[in-house]
Amino acid sequence: MIPHFEQHRKLRVTLVALTLCAASLPGAAYAGAAVAASPSRAPAKASEPATAAKASEPATAAKPSVPARPRKAKKPAKPALHGDPARALVAYEAMQRQFNVEGSGLYVGEPFSYLWEFSQALAATVSMAYIPNLGVPMGKELDARLTALDSYLDTDNAGAGEGAYTSTLAAFDATVAPPAGPGGTKFYDDNDWVALELVRIYQMTHQTALLGSAEGIMAFEMAGWQTNPALGCPGGIPFSNSPEDTERNTTTTAPAAELGTLLYELTGNGEYLQFAEKAYEWVRGCLLESNGMYGDHVGERGRIEPALWSYNQGSMIGAGTLLYQATGDSGYLWQARQTATAALSHFTMERLESENPFFVSVYFRNLMYLDSVTRDPPGASLAQSYVNYAWQEERLSDELFITGSPPEPRLLAQAAIVQIYALLSIPPSDYF
Repeated sequence: MIPHFEQHRKLRVTLVALTLCAASLPGAAYAGAAVAASPSRAPAKASEPATAAKASEPATAAKPSVPARPRKAKKPAKPALHGDPARALVAYEAMQRQFNVEGSGLYVGEPFSYLWEFSQALAATVSMAYIPNLGVPMGKELDARLTALDSYLDTDNAGAGEGAYTSTLAAFDATVAPPAGPGGTKFYDDNDWVALELVRIYQMTHQTALLGSAEGIMAFEMAGWQTNPALGCPGGIPFSNSPEDTERNTTTTAPAAELGTLLYELTGNGEYLQFAEKAYEWVRGCLLESNGMYGDHVGERGRIEPALWSYNQGSMIGAGTLLYQATGDSGYLWQARQTATAALSHFTMERLESENPFFVSVYFRNLMYLDSVTRDPPGASLAQSYVNYAWQEERLSDELFITGSPPEPRLLAQAAIVQIYALLSIPPSDYF
């Protein structure tokens, strides 16, 4: 049985425990940059001759020597950050200065950010917490994100004026839920992104309430599966729980397959694995195009929207890799490699730079995860080139990155850049 989400509704119960275990988080211990002692700029004084005693005066007796105090042993210099970890921290701190609503853990928007942007700031925070010897304790930051996440939680869509929905299971609204915000529609992909990060925090802290919350989202995703036989290519997960949403998407269904596989490995619940395999095969059966890549969504009448986005390829690459690890079925790995080969050929650096950086961060995360298993796709080198270009060409003096039209700093893009730099700084085993 899937644990009921209501039992885990208040993520705040984990905060004290998270704070207590913050010292054990990767990167939790403070490690500042080593600073070398510099020589004094003042010129040394010329030595003065000792004053001789006058003939009529007795020489002053020499004072007995006082043994010098033993010097305390110097503490070993703490490692300084360099390269990708240093840039990840710079970009993260700029994100917090510019977009964080002080004291709430939330981010600016109208008045707060959508869950989509928040989920990526959460992912950036989690990835930062995995960087070893970061120099900044991330336990408080994780606490703040989890407290803020609770603001989006809606247990039954019962808020006045919220409309009608196909699912009333507890999950996270697209905007801050009542009473602090309007609440409303729940987007399945947003909830996927959140749940994947809850799993990562659970793997770091072993707080059972976090696992329960991720399982609650899994229940929401599974209940969203479309069973209407009148739909073209029946099955799949729609964009949201609004009755008008009859399009089923790669970006909702593939990450749900990733989540189901991870939860199966953590809980041993076979229902999760069965659903993950069903979701993965549905995307392959309904959205795989002749070019070896996946379209965006399939409509009510079964027509595929053929637009190619990097993150859709990435999610299917990751789902195939995770299913291979969970089942030992090499067919999943072969399919993931085939998708990666097609995507690497299509998504030139120019194409990637034209996409939303969020899409690219999902793509690189999954590509590098596959790379850790097969040593085949050159994911890390591509990701490095991408963020190095952003650092040189899109970074302002205040360390914010400008994207979009018109070019300006945006939370979603900043969080994506932080994630890529952080992912380049940690082992791929910490990606999921």
